[in-house]
Amino acid sequence: MKSIFLRASLAAALALAAAWLAQPVAAQQQTAPQAPPVTSQPAANPAPAPAASPAPTVAAPAVPAAEAASVKSTAPLMKELSPWSMFMSADVVVKAVMIGLAFASLVTWTVFIAKSIELSVMQRKLRSALKKIAESRSLAEAQFALGTKEGILPSLLAAAMREARMSAGISSDAGIKERAASSFAEIVRAESRRIRIGMGVLATIGATSPFVGLFGTVWGIMNSFIGISKSQTTNLAVVAPGIAEALLATAIGLVAAIPAVIIYNHFSRLTKGYLELVNRASGVSARLLSRDLDRSHGSVHSRAAAE
Repeated sequence: MKSIFLRASLAAALALAAAWLAQPVAAQQQTAPQAPPVTSQPAANPAPAPAASPAPTVAAPAVPAAEAASVKSTAPLMKELSPWSMFMSADVVVKAVMIGLAFASLVTWTVFIAKSIELSVMQRKLRSALKKIAESRSLAEAQFALGTKEGILPSLLAAAMREARMSAGISSDAGIKERAASSFAEIVRAESRRIRIGMGVLATIGATSPFVGLFGTVWGIMNSFIGISKSQTTNLAVVAPGIAEALLATAIGLVAAIPAVIIYNHFSRLTKGYLELVNRASGVSARLLSRDLDRSHGSVHSRAAAE
């Protein structure tokens, strides 16, 4: 009986031990399928080293990404650059330089239009007056042919008549002609000064506009470098707009200077041609005065011979 009881108790103990050992395996089999969804456990566990290793790989491309973002943000600005937008975004000093150069260019073209009309009208009038008195034999006849018109030729004829009237009773023809020639020279010089009005403005604009534009460029580039140092970047998309704004001042200076120089040279040739016509009118007046003097002396000699 004792052996049967021992065998039964031993069998029960073995069954309990087998049941206790089989319980953790079943628990692991039940929890194993739920392990993959639980992803927060590795993040919550600070022990594994691989969790800290991705940090450098994420921080390394941060700078290129920022630069790429800046390039993308400034790329539209580079495409939208125009003279007006560059002027509006320029410095106050550069804006003042550009406005001054634009005003100088406006003055240049105004002088060009005004002087072209003036020289054309005056040359046409003087040529017409010279044709009218081409067959005149005396100062009085020449004045009658011209009528009451004003101009350089009527002024020369009036000066000759005035000198002949004031020198009445003087027998020295050389003195009369010398004084008349002096009056003619004064009239020609005054006409030369009058016809050159505006030429000095063209010469000044043509000589100084490039340097004024260069000053605006230097000032703008200085501000661009200051902006580069503040932004701490050498990206071309950031640097280029400021340099372009500075160079715009030089471009406007050249736009103002080149036409001014060309127009000045053009008017120098036209003025020289007009002054040659004025000298021709002075010579015609001197010849008419000489004829009147010879004619008056001839009439005196003929009356003396008749007496």
